[in-house]
Amino acid sequence: MKIIALTTVILTAAMLAGCGGTTASRTATGAAAGAATGAAIGSASADAGKGALIGAGVGALGGYMYDQHEKEKERTGN
Repeated sequence: MKIIALTTVILTAAMLAGCGGTTASRTATGAAAGAATGAAIGSASADAGKGALIGAGVGALGGYMYDQHEKEKERTGN
């Protein structure tokens, strides 16, 4: 049962990772996906809260970096 839940959370997070068109939206989506993934991984190691916090931070940073990359592509036309 734990494997099914973990797989579902990871797939959902992956699907949400590309959503959004603004900096805030992409950062928030990254944070939410990271928190979900971190909580799932953390629950496997008996500390879901800590995993969620770390995942949210990493996800927010990833979402922001993705947003900046997309904006640069728009500016250069690539």
